[in-house]
Amino acid sequence: MPTVPFVTVTLPPALRPFAKGHKRVRLRGKTVGEVLDTLAREFPSIRTRLIGDNGDVRRFVNIYIDDVDVRTLQGRATPVRTGSDMTILSAVAGG
Repeated sequence: MPTVPFVTVTLPPALRPFAKGHKRVRLRGKTVGEVLDTLAREFPSIRTRLIGDNGDVRRFVNIYIDDVDVRTLQGRATPVRTGSDMTILSAVAGG
């Protein structure tokens, strides 16, 4: 029986209060979407800040796996492997 990969997820400062102050968390999932779902189960208040009502990652949230933007890969369906690093960044707007 294959094991589900562990991924290290780095959270931006704006999301850390919704994850009990954690900068990094180690979560399981076979895809980016599964890891995000696990993150949302662990820290329910973070879900609305990452995922829209349609189930997609909000457009102002950027997610990288091993420094590659998942939007250039398969989005939520992007496979992950044990030891992968997932970075979540919130887009910053200014004027």
